[in-house]
Amino acid sequence: MLRVMTWNILAGGRDRHGTDRWGRIAAVVAAQRPDVLALQELRGLDRDGRMAELGGRLGMTPHLARSWFGQPVAVLVRAPLRVLRAGRVRRPFHHATALLQVATEAGPLTVFSTHLNPYSGGRRRMEADWLAAAVRRTGGRLALLAGDLNTLDPAVDHTARLAGLPDLYRRRHLRRDGRTVDTRAVSRLLDAGLVDLWRHAGGGEADGPTVPTRHGGGEFVAMRLDYLLATPELADLARTVRVVRGGDADTASDHHPVVADLAL
Repeated sequence: MLRVMTWNILAGGRDRHGTDRWGRIAAVVAAQRPDVLALQELRGLDRDGRMAELGGRLGMTPHLARSWFGQPVAVLVRAPLRVLRAGRVRRPFHHATALLQVATEAGPLTVFSTHLNPYSGGRRRMEADWLAAAVRRTGGRLALLAGDLNTLDPAVDHTARLAGLPDLYRRRHLRRDGRTVDTRAVSRLLDAGLVDLWRHAGGGEADGPTVPTRHGGGEFVAMRLDYLLATPELADLARTVRVVRGGDADTASDHHPVVADLAL
């Protein structure tokens, strides 16, 4: 069984006043022990060897993708997995998309770690199209798109939920008419043939939110913004999918991690 995990760790795991959350982050990763870990919001970790330092704390080898405008992302791998290919999707994402391919007994597994535009639904839709093309072109039959898509689940009615948000943050999830909930980015990826592993594994709306946490997230109400989307052949190998809550996972970031076990 191979375990994958995605997590937005909020501003490189360090708060504005300098408090370091790395210890809590490392404790959560150690408890879950993923073989492949997709991380987002790695502010400042693309310099001074800090990404290698964090990777050492987590016991994993990092492969970082620098950002065009926002924050880097990465995919980390635990030994003895063998890396076949590492790089990034060369499109001007607001943040970035890292690409990593590892060898498994079922064949090469390609993992994309991504973080879509937090401010514009139109930009998220464009980034989703870039991702769909990248998965189609380089993902192969076993591909996983993991990350903070900043997009609401198209299968759920979010009207009442969004009514509880301040107007500034509510507008991020609405179309230009100011009324229609914008779920286009995830919809585009599903239309491209990817499978939402949370839904595929029978996850429900009540236990699906990945934000906010006790650490923060004033711009959120209970929302699922973090996804694991897989090619159909990989989705058939998913055994469990869950949001990690409790203990350090409640205070290490403003997002909860999502973990899946794959029969590879």
